[in-house]
Amino acid sequence: MVHLTQALKFPNVNTANRDGIVAIGGDLSTERLQLAYQSGIFPWFEQGDPIIWWSPNPRMVLFLDELRITKSMRNILNRQEFKVTFNQDFRSVISNCQKIKRDGQNGTWITNDMIEAYCDLHVLGTAQSIEVWQNDQLVGGLYGVDMGHVFCGESMFSKVSNASKVAFISLVNHLKSSKYQLLDCQVYNPHLESLGCREIERNEFMKIIKKEV
Repeated sequence: MVHLTQALKFPNVNTANRDGIVAIGGDLSTERLQLAYQSGIFPWFEQGDPIIWWSPNPRMVLFLDELRITKSMRNILNRQEFKVTFNQDFRSVISNCQKIKRDGQNGTWITNDMIEAYCDLHVLGTAQSIEVWQNDQLVGGLYGVDMGHVFCGESMFSKVSNASKVAFISLVNHLKSSKYQLLDCQVYNPHLESLGCREIERNEFMKIIKKEV
């Protein structure tokens, strides 16, 4: 296992272990985080643990034309029950992602240090948020890292039914209209699969990140 030093570099993702761990340690500086995402790597760790850097194989992604929207979800969108904004309240979105209770999870991987690090990325325009409002209350949203041709989704939350789906669909529509290639969803979960996401080989993902396809 590679332990990072102060040097601003990561090992090749193909050196990751079976679980997808590339390295341990380092820091959450904006420079290191930007390099990580450019290298197909992201941080994921719990409070009190060292920073763990991941590049899983396979990788869960959404090819934008493969988005699945159910008939009931289309009806919700058509009724315009929610208002959607972009980058209006990044800190509230990531803070809600930290606090929301999730089935099968005792805690959160979004530490306070992570919040500050991604808020710093947001100031630079690299980290972005989508907010979903109902009656002027923030009820859902998501955030991630914008690579210019790939959006790396990090986390989403919902306080009322379907709010996070509205955020996800709104993001995908924005990415499609802006000619992005891919939405990175990192690791498999059945909810993402129901929206049209699927797993691809890490090598294929890296070619897209590096703009080789």
